[in-house]
Amino acid sequence: MEAITCNGSVDSLPIFYLMGIPSLPKSLLLPIFFVFLLLYLLILVGNTLILLAVVEEPSLHKPMYFFLTNLSTLGILFTTTTIPKMLSLLLLGDRFLSFPACFLQVYLFHSFSCSKAFILVVMAYVSYMAICCPLHYPVHMTPQTNNALAASAWLIALLLPIPAVVQTSQMAFSNTAHIYHCFCDHLAVVQASCSDTMPQTLMGFCISMVVSFLPLLLLLLSYACILASVLRMNSQEGHSKAFSTCSSHLMVVGTYYSSIAIAYVSHKADLPLCFHIMGNVVYAILTPVLNPLIYTL
Repeated sequence: MEAITCNGSVDSLPIFYLMGIPSLPKSLLLPIFFVFLLLYLLILVGNTLILLAVVEEPSLHKPMYFFLTNLSTLGILFTTTTIPKMLSLLLLGDRFLSFPACFLQVYLFHSFSCSKAFILVVMAYVSYMAICCPLHYPVHMTPQTNNALAASAWLIALLLPIPAVVQTSQMAFSNTAHIYHCFCDHLAVVQASCSDTMPQTLMGFCISMVVSFLPLLLLLLSYACILASVLRMNSQEGHSKAFSTCSSHLMVVGTYYSSIAIAYVSHKADLPLCFHIMGNVVYAILTPVLNPLIYTL
């Protein structure tokens, strides 16, 4: 394989050098390594236990728990895409990534992120059907429908980042491209290029808007309908049942979009680079580590 270099010639594939958090003192590398390792183990164990509980317990074979297993699977895959390399960087100083490995990380990171957003929308739809259309719920939310909704969310998410990743891979890079991040994030890779970064930055921004705000609008619409239905209920039991149905999902949605807000503000605000990097790290870790805690309360 060959790639375009900064002088316009075609040469062997570049190597990417992860700068990590440049301002981080070396004395903090080991403590942060253990913190990230602990969080990663919590993510793996917590989400695996949820998967086993839903599979083994017949009373949990319901649509919401089916989509919860999808969310737990995504939590494991999403963090496994980035955290092992971050741990290797912190402990061993392993900062190099090959061209294919870097772009595979970019693709998987954003695909799993898209999947998470779409699965959260589907879970909101399940809550809407359970509360607003309880008589139609068993008819519409069949295993076939659940499988189709989950497969659609995964398929769209796997296809959506491909144009941005392919076009970014065709940009020009120096033989050793320095990425100011702990992993290969799309924007960080674009900024490491010596090509014109505006088109790819704009494309990444547009995809982020679609993935972040379109699902958010659908979530708000679903919960607006749920709230209207709950307000029409006269019984306290109905209110309590609706709250128990939605509370965990609302908390997960809140943590997910809070982490997005932290990453966005750290990027847009006039803050040092380390804050932007840490904002993305929070986005990569916060939701997967909190999901098992929220759903087991």
